[in-house]
Amino acid sequence: MTVSRARRWRRELRRVVGGALNVTTARLMNRHHGRPRPPGLDLPAYRALSAPTPRDLAELLAGRSNRERGWLTEEVLRAAGFPVERQPYRTIEGAGVNLFVDLGAGPRTLMFASHHDAVPGSPGANDNAASVGILRALGLRLAADPPRRLRVRLGFFAGEERAMLGSRVYVRRNDPDALARTIIGVVSLELCGIGDSLALWDVTPALEATPLLQAWIATMNALGYRRDEGYHLAEPVPFFGSDHRPFADRGVPGVGLTAIPRASMEPLRAFIYGGVRGILVPPARRPPPFTTYHTTADTPETLELPTLAAVETALEVLVRTLDTAPSGA
Repeated sequence: MTVSRARRWRRELRRVVGGALNVTTARLMNRHHGRPRPPGLDLPAYRALSAPTPRDLAELLAGRSNRERGWLTEEVLRAAGFPVERQPYRTIEGAGVNLFVDLGAGPRTLMFASHHDAVPGSPGANDNAASVGILRALGLRLAADPPRRLRVRLGFFAGEERAMLGSRVYVRRNDPDALARTIIGVVSLELCGIGDSLALWDVTPALEATPLLQAWIATMNALGYRRDEGYHLAEPVPFFGSDHRPFADRGVPGVGLTAIPRASMEPLRAFIYGGVRGILVPPARRPPPFTTYHTTADTPETLELPTLAAVETALEVLVRTLDTAPSGA
């Protein structure tokens, strides 16, 4: 076995163990809080809305089983007129279905990822139903005015809470050279419903030089955000992960996107980069948005409408920026 192959197997084993621990920890943490609150909307009520918002979709998904969340996500996407590609999987770690919507027909692909599953006991509104809603809304914008030279792939992954299981399966099923050659970047949305600034994380100096990051910086500047105030480029994050990482393992530029309150930036940095001591802090003492993360308090009422709208707008401007960039950029 080569060194690189052995390293991949060790990384995969760590993720299998980490995913099991993540789910078990949430189950234990939430076990004394009873069942999650029933969903605020059922499917007929959602369908009756004239223009559902991302928070409406969070109301529909929150508090449901992961199987229901996946099924409802597919139903909502198909009802909106999207051509949905479904990719079910079953592994020793678990089963699920990944869903994809492609918009535009350019030779280069930009992928936005959100996961539709949640940890046991948590309604899963900010983690991560809000992001599913944002991508649905973004898809409607792009369907009305598709990119000309770019293909945008909206990925709705299952099993993210099991150490990115759905995206790991997707990457394993695709040729790594083809992924690196055709995908110019992956942005995974995590905790995008609370806060007044935007943070990209897992950014390295080499990644900052890529067309994906340069387009993001141009997008933030165009929208009037100031670096280290309205937006942040954060170095690789320990312990926490998201669906961009399996792609990054194969050489595809990948980052996570999270909305955060500006006032929480320094406490957040201490919490996230503080090692094991940081992640053992009780949720009530964590800085937002981690006060509700993986808890029974992650309800749709905590989501902030201006934040959801800001993320949606930023992603659309990023698409337009990349769509008009020179093909070699």
